Amino acid sequence: MPSNASVIVRAELSAGPEVLSHAMTAITMAGGEVDGMDTVRSTRETITRDIVILGADERATDAIVTSLGNVQGVTVHGVTNAIFRAHEGGMLTMRTRIPVRNRDDLSMAYTPGVARVCMAIHDNLDRAWDLTIKGNSVMVISDGSALVGQGDLGPLAALPVLEGLSLFMREKAAVDAFPLPIDLDDPAAIADTVIKIASVFGGIHVADISAPNCFEITRILRGALDIPVVHGDAEGTAAALLAGTLNGLAVVGKNIAESRICVAGPGPGAMAYRHFAEKADAAEVRGAETHEAMRDLVKGADVYVGVSYPGSLSREDVAGMNADPVVLALGMPNPELDPGDADGVAVFATGRPDMPNQINSTLAFPGIWRGLLDVRATEASDDALMAAACAIANVVVEEGALSADYVVPSVFNKRLVPAVAEAVAEASRRSGSARVTTAA
Repeated sequence: MPSNASVIVRAELSAGPEVLSHAMTAITMAGGEVDGMDTVRSTRETITRDIVILGADERATDAIVTSLGNVQGVTVHGVTNAIFRAHEGGMLTMRTRIPVRNRDDLSMAYTPGVARVCMAIHDNLDRAWDLTIKGNSVMVISDGSALVGQGDLGPLAALPVLEGLSLFMREKAAVDAFPLPIDLDDPAAIADTVIKIASVFGGIHVADISAPNCFEITRILRGALDIPVVHGDAEGTAAALLAGTLNGLAVVGKNIAESRICVAGPGPGAMAYRHFAEKADAAEVRGAETHEAMRDLVKGADVYVGVSYPGSLSREDVAGMNADPVVLALGMPNPELDPGDADGVAVFATGRPDMPNQINSTLAFPGIWRGLLDVRATEASDDALMAAACAIANVVVEEGALSADYVVPSVFNKRLVPAVAEAVAEASRRSGSARVTTAA
């Protein structure tokens, strides 16, 4: 069962093994699973425990807690969602890299020694990459207008998402990412705000901003700044999808240059993927922004890529595709094609963590940012992003494990981020967008 459907129940149980046994039975009979238990306090009469319970979803866990509370000798005092507990206090903090233990340490870290560092940067602005946090930092921005399938929830509600993105960059790629929700709704004003405070950052990561504003913001930032601007929902998703396409076609013995691809969806991920697939020399790329158009364009396709709506692809649609079809269906919370209707699909991938071949932007952006920062890139070039896609695919190929159920690596694969970072860095050097032109 998914850990994000778990709750922590604080329950007071009458002393004695019978009550605990009845409580565990009630949880199991209600469809739950006990994932852990801690004793909070104990008296001769009662024992108060925190019980971690896994359920299929929120409704299921509510029913499980109700069943537990109905057991004689059990009093439920409180229920905490495990997700909320994980986010208490936020997911990020700031830590220092050097100690300040005495006056000598202070004089080097701050006054008077810091003045020499300030003058060095004043005389040569490039020294900021070496002497400050700039060389390893990324600003993660959003206005909260397109949040994780929930729509426009506003900038402050975007903060947990931006913290999560920043956490993932730090944990997987040692990138110091900082969340910055922006309380503006005009794309020009958002871009202007970012430009004015961008000097401390080595890159800008755009996330969860609705179309068309996301495109306008990205366009303005790329024209005004000499640091990379990556639209995670677009380029990150597209790079992961292209990796899945390349390996999915390899599984069925096809080549992208001979394949027809139908891309369903009007959003940034679909648009960026179409661009990437064309650059990868796909034989034909058909863009379908509506359900009706998709029904026609998917006929005779070798690959279906969906960044659209759950349930919009049917068994009959798949039957009209070419032999051994590859279906990458990223609709959330459920894919465009119901897994029960995927028996005619040769390679099936979704955005879900409980099925093989989970594809999402987290496969790409940590390694992309590591590579861009390593060479102090001025932009995230198409060449660099295409190299990221190929590197993701090659992780699986080089393991010798390519199969219908394994066309993209896990986001936790330890080879993933280094492979993507190296490919991005090298492609940036070749394209002329790297300030650091020699490998370390």
